[in-house]
Amino acid sequence: MNGHEPGDKTGGGAVNGHGGVGAGVTLGLLAAWAVHDLEEVATVPGWTRSRVPELRGRLPQVPERLWQRLESIDGREFTTAVAGMGLVVAAAAAAGHRTGGRSRFYQGALNGFGLHALVHLAQAAAVRGYTPGAVTSPLVVIPFTVWARGRLRGAGVLRPSRPRGAVQGLALAMAATAGTHAVARRLLSRRRSAS
Repeated sequence: MNGHEPGDKTGGGAVNGHGGVGAGVTLGLLAAWAVHDLEEVATVPGWTRSRVPELRGRLPQVPERLWQRLESIDGREFTTAVAGMGLVVAAAAAAGHRTGGRSRFYQGALNGFGLHALVHLAQAAAVRGYTPGAVTSPLVVIPFTVWARGRLRGAGVLRPSRPRGAVQGLALAMAATAGTHAVARRLLSRRRSAS
């Protein structure tokens, strides 16, 4: 047996009763995201300590407040923000699974996930070296996104790609990132105040 249900032409596991794609495509978003964000959790604190001082000198055109904000994110805040983002991605993957991949939220999150990998690669190019997320972006994020979109297309449920949709997907990823960091900062500052 190949691990697929009879009649499953999507390659993504069993298809729900309404047609569409299976769990490999929809819930796979959460798995791919987890692999990618584990790289970031493991590398952001050390990378920030070692590279920001050098980059600040090399890139004087970057506003100082951006460097200060980057340096102010400690490992606890970053890990808390990642956990918050995990909830967002899990909700998107679940919405995709419930709808056989048709969910606008799921497809927007999938597109944002794939496009954000290009941001990681651009960051690495800009600093002429490693940046957190740059390893799993070409090895996990981009291949998963291309594969999942191909399965959605094959099942006839992929929403048409338009520049506006790409911008919305990337905006969703950026808004979720900013929001989860704001929530993490607030949660941790309350804990510090209470102790």
